[in-house]
Amino acid sequence: MKTLTDQLSQYAEYHRSERNILTHFIGVPMIVAAVAVLLSRPAFEVAGFTVSIALVAVVAASLFYLRLDLRFGLLLTVLLAAALWFGGWAASRSTGVWLAIGVGGFLVGWVIQFVGHHFEGRKPAFVDDVVGLLIGPLFVVAELLFLLGLCPGLKAAIESRAGATRA
Repeated sequence: MKTLTDQLSQYAEYHRSERNILTHFIGVPMIVAAVAVLLSRPAFEVAGFTVSIALVAVVAASLFYLRLDLRFGLLLTVLLAAALWFGGWAASRSTGVWLAIGVGGFLVGWVIQFVGHHFEGRKPAFVDDVVGLLIGPLFVVAELLFLLGLCPGLKAAIESRAGATRA
């Protein structure tokens, strides 16, 4: 299995434009939340717990992130739990509201992503490797931590492989 640095470096090669990275701060969370919304219906009660495809997806993604890196995995698990909560909230609304939030968020999130890749002049990473769909949220979290001055060693390792970001 690729390491955290391997995964982020490969993904970063497709994301060196600051404008593209900025669009990811908006588009990726919208897409993650929208997927959680759309996968939250139907939901079933099992032994007092609400179970949906969204819950299964969050558990699977969290295990992937935790296996990749404990600190990042814990942070992403918390963020995915928040998306799961939001998905459950949206799923409890009328069908029209649920679909508007889910489909609308998904489509708008992807439009923002493709605008960013237009700035980049390069296709999205998932086109070459579907795992890029899982790395996107990880990349956004890493970039946020880098902006906060955290994880300088990881940032340096990624930039040594993918190059520095550009305006």
